[in-house]
Amino acid sequence: MVETPCVKVCRILEGGNLCRGCGRTLDEIARWTSMSPEERRAIMGGLAERLRQADIQDSISRSKA
Repeated sequence: MVETPCVKVCRILEGGNLCRGCGRTLDEIARWTSMSPEERRAIMGGLAERLRQADIQDSISRSKA
């Protein structure tokens, strides 16, 4: 079985290409099963920070609305 960060909450952030559930880009999601385990682990290592940054950007966008 392929290791995945998917949490079954697939929703692309408005104005972007980042999944709100797992933090992967659309390209990463599409290529996931063809990536090496090392590539997948490298991406998974940065997902928490990506989601944190996305939350910050979302908060800024909402405060400007």
